[in-house]
Amino acid sequence: MYTEKVMDHFEHPRNVGEIENASGMGTVGNAKCGDIMRMYLDIDENQVIRDVKFKTFGCGAAVATSSMATEMVKGKTVKEAMEVTNKAVCEALDGLPPVKIHCSLLAEEAIHAALWDYATKHGIEIDGLKKPKSDIGEEEIEEEY
Repeated sequence: MYTEKVMDHFEHPRNVGEIENASGMGTVGNAKCGDIMRMYLDIDENQVIRDVKFKTFGCGAAVATSSMATEMVKGKTVKEAMEVTNKAVCEALDGLPPVKIHCSLLAEEAIHAALWDYATKHGIEIDGLKKPKSDIGEEEIEEEY
């Protein structure tokens, strides 16, 4: 049911924890399934993500997508982090079962929520960034899944 990569990121998640005084922190969830993700970003003066951590309460797919998403944004610029989509997270994990696709959307939205917090704290605008929703529902998943 799950790919080797999903199982690896679930059993050995990367970047678990918190960042004190994070540049940006975002929390998103899905009320229907109960998954909650919190993402912490440490962003330098050149808008490069120096460090990223996460805490996730949820299923194995939620942990795996959080872990993969942190790996995908670490060392990237804010602009590059904006390009990480739920589809990209799924592909990086070699796929997810259809009923778990929403976990990848939570990972994307957790990144955006942390970037929103960063942008708000620093009075800057990030192209394409919209105010995050706290509850992410199934209806917001990209149509192609």
